[in-house]
Amino acid sequence: MAFDLETTGISTNNDRIVQIALIGSDSVGEAVNYETLINPRRAIPSGASEVHGIYDSDVKGLADFSKHADEIHNLIENSVIVGHNVRKFDMPLLENEFRRIGRLPPKPKAMMDTLEIVRRVKVGRPHNLGSLCQRHGISLDNAHTAAADAAASLLLFWRLTMDHALMFRNSLEEIERWLIHGKSSTDDSNLGRGLNDLEMLDNLGKIRIDDGHYIIAFGRHRGKHLAEVAQIDPSYINWLLSPSGIEDEDARKAIREFLS
Repeated sequence: MAFDLETTGISTNNDRIVQIALIGSDSVGEAVNYETLINPRRAIPSGASEVHGIYDSDVKGLADFSKHADEIHNLIENSVIVGHNVRKFDMPLLENEFRRIGRLPPKPKAMMDTLEIVRRVKVGRPHNLGSLCQRHGISLDNAHTAAADAAASLLLFWRLTMDHALMFRNSLEEIERWLIHGKSSTDDSNLGRGLNDLEMLDNLGKIRIDDGHYIIAFGRHRGKHLAEVAQIDPSYINWLLSPSGIEDEDARKAIREFLS
């Protein structure tokens, strides 16, 4: 379930929520399309309003966070949460809102942070949500509204899992551990085949074939898609296409055709 906040500022300790969106499905698979404005019980700084377009007049007379806490808690508890910078910003800020009203915050089953993902798979900067969506062909109309940003982060997560499928063939716990700590066991997959199970392109199995994609199965780019490495490390591809890299001439020809 995608999650996004609009707030009075960027301090997770001191700022307050003015809008929240939860889009997708909950822990039991029921569809969720939740978006609401929240009265922060303080003035919204003009700089924040200029970003998200929510002003004091928009929240005047509305309920504060305490009136929404039960529903938000029920939606997030034990759900898989997707969001951009959700682990370091949205969730800590939300947790502090719960603590202010004397409540324990909800505990998601896992958090899939798209900012962490693009850093782990070495997508080039900039890493803001708008730039990443543009790069991946995702429309982001009404940017900086909670619902639009949440939906965009969900689509971005889907694209990243498709483009880097090998990294997401583990359990939720293993994927989250990889996002946080950078450790992954791509060969011991609980959700699909590992590298050694994939068809070999060359006679030594340095390049593997996965649903029409070529995966590097050795060296410093082990587990990465060939097309991705061509973008981030073209000199490595030049070496790979030499007899010192891939000895199999037919495989080198196939790689050249794939990248052309």
